[in-house]
Amino acid sequence: MGVSVGLALVRVELDRRASRARRAERRFGLLAHEHPEEGLRRIALGQLDRAVELLEDDVPGAPGARTVHETRKALKRLRALVRLLGHELGEQAFARENATLRDAGRRLAGARDAEVILGTLDTLTKRSGKPPRRGVKRLRRELVAERDRAARADLAAQAARAEVVAELRALRGKVARWSLPELPGIELVEPGLKEIYRQGRRRLRRAARAKDIHGKRDRDKRKGRDKRKGSNGKRGTVKGLEDPRGLALHEWRKRVKDLRYTAEMLDRKGSGRDRRIRRVARRADRLGEMLGEEHDLAVLAERVNAADAAFRGRKGDRKALLKAIARRRRKLRQRALRDGRRLYRHKPKRFVREVRREYARAAK
Repeated sequence: MGVSVGLALVRVELDRRASRARRAERRFGLLAHEHPEEGLRRIALGQLDRAVELLEDDVPGAPGARTVHETRKALKRLRALVRLLGHELGEQAFARENATLRDAGRRLAGARDAEVILGTLDTLTKRSGKPPRRGVKRLRRELVAERDRAARADLAAQAARAEVVAELRALRGKVARWSLPELPGIELVEPGLKEIYRQGRRRLRRAARAKDIHGKRDRDKRKGRDKRKGSNGKRGTVKGLEDPRGLALHEWRKRVKDLRYTAEMLDRKGSGRDRRIRRVARRADRLGEMLGEEHDLAVLAERVNAADAAFRGRKGDRKALLKAIARRRRKLRQRALRDGRRLYRHKPKRFVREVRREYARAAK
């Protein structure tokens, strides 16, 4: 009896240690006293293993929305890591690995994109605090039907899903063979970190300079010149993705996400002194969420403009919904530009220098 209990306790302890080791191996961030070349390879392999396991654990049937979301997040993290190491990997290898991850993410979009647009409409309706109008209810029924059709299409796409898993496994073999130099501090990633920060800063400026059709409409209204037309010339409509600032913000968001994931990778577990890089990760995360919501609203505006059947005989409902979308987008744009200027207030060289100094202090 005593021996059996003892063996059971030993097994529990071994399982606990194995679980802790797996968590450390999969952690998306450098461990305390871990060299960057060793840690970044571990992170890349861990994210690839996570993506493959998520896709395989869901069989049979199509992957659920949560599974797809987590898988695509792992692929985006990997793309940021590949971009961070692009200088060491070389232009050809970077382009090849980045294309593999990008294409895999696109093939998994399907029902997830349909779910996002439905959720965006629901959130906007809830935010208004008013019961949805009849035209909005019709639109929601259409979106639910589209989401269900996309889910059924995903269910039938098992061959494409198997191809994604095979490509990720092949990529894992390449990552395991990466030859990264052992350099002091964060010298290994400094060129990539500097370029990621520079690109984000440049795209912030482009977004700030881009024409804002929503802001122009507000100014015209204050001056008594509200033409009530969208960029496609139809009264009461807004072609969300044809808005130059909307497009610029969407492109900026990609580099903001790269900065967030890069900062999270460089934030070492067990070190309480990586305050600057941790702050950068938090701010980039919040900014990315704002830009993501703005883009989702732009996609919803496109869908509202195309929903002639849902708003047949209910033009006022479409106009009210588009106004609510534009109002929310204006607020998000103002906040994003304000927070972006704070995040990207330094020149790239100074930003990298300060991260290097903090990294060196924390390593002592």
